[in-house]
Amino acid sequence: MISAAEESVATHHYFDREFDSAAVKLLPNEYYVTPDDMVLSTVLGSCVAACVRDSTAGVGGMNHFMLPDDGNSGNSASASMRYGAYAMEMLLNELLKAGARRERLEAKVFGGGAVLANMTMLNIGDRNADFVLRYLQMEQVRVAAQDLRGNLPRRISYFPRSGKVMVRRLHRINEAEQVQRDEQKLVQTLAQQPVRSKVELFNTAVGKKAVKQGGGSA
Repeated sequence: MISAAEESVATHHYFDREFDSAAVKLLPNEYYVTPDDMVLSTVLGSCVAACVRDSTAGVGGMNHFMLPDDGNSGNSASASMRYGAYAMEMLLNELLKAGARRERLEAKVFGGGAVLANMTMLNIGDRNADFVLRYLQMEQVRVAAQDLRGNLPRRISYFPRSGKVMVRRLHRINEAEQVQRDEQKLVQTLAQQPVRSKVELFNTAVGKKAVKQGGGSA
């Protein structure tokens, strides 16, 4: 079991006027777990966010990870949060600590897009998408919905109390360019530290739930 690291918990609290709700914005390498009626939001390019909850316990959370590798290289917890295996274990552990039961967990997963040519060549989005589905299959967590891959960034708004997720694809140039700049920084990081696949992946067949193009809910 991995203990929580404060530096990995999202700290950007704000009031979302669109949803008239308290909200937390997750940046890459962060997670957040809450029993409160609020919205968790993030923006994804090739990264993936898993939204997981236990409706009986009334607790849910989200993470945002950048790479499928397990990050088993002696890095600090905050650095390791970029890796899918660590980010998923952190999220599930914190849900269980908050009263969730593993057999009641449901997940909705998003992201894994190819928003830059360089990212297409590195295949990071597809690898992230494959990883999160197989990890959840391995952990026997039901996938209730997914919106993965594609070539547009996404804005995700997750309501852990109800399990509802609003997905918006970012067509605006300024929004998409910001995601692309973030992705370019990731490309530069990968160039300095090549990705190693250390997580054993298992075959899985997970049902899909469609999300409307240009925006929708899951």
